[in-house]
Amino acid sequence: MKIKAIYILTLLTLTLNACGQTKNDRTMLGKSYAEKELKAALAEKMQHNVIDNKTVLIKDSIIVISIAEPILFSIYGKDNITKQRPYEIFFIDNYWIISGTLPKDYLGGTFLIIIDSRDSKVIRITHGK
Repeated sequence: MKIKAIYILTLLTLTLNACGQTKNDRTMLGKSYAEKELKAALAEKMQHNVIDNKTVLIKDSIIVISIAEPILFSIYGKDNITKQRPYEIFFIDNYWIISGTLPKDYLGGTFLIIIDSRDSKVIRITHGK
């Protein structure tokens, strides 16, 4: 039984290591390529782009939370924001409106973040006191 467990663990380790990728296995285009693409994107009005400012890109609350939380964590702290769960989440006129909640009879404020579902642009971030 012990030998079988060691065999399976060894096999799993070898399999995971064989599938790993490093920068040496990938073609890297570099910073100059990124700078060129940024310059072109900012200058050209007519270009191929998935974002047309009409199509909803953020289609559900799971995705919008995965966008909002890292932003909120960096501003207000992870502990502060996670204590405000469960969040209130509304989808109104192509905008996600997300705010924290407080326990009943608790005094204080919560965060509010509004995100455009069509381009992920943050429209507003605030926190009550």
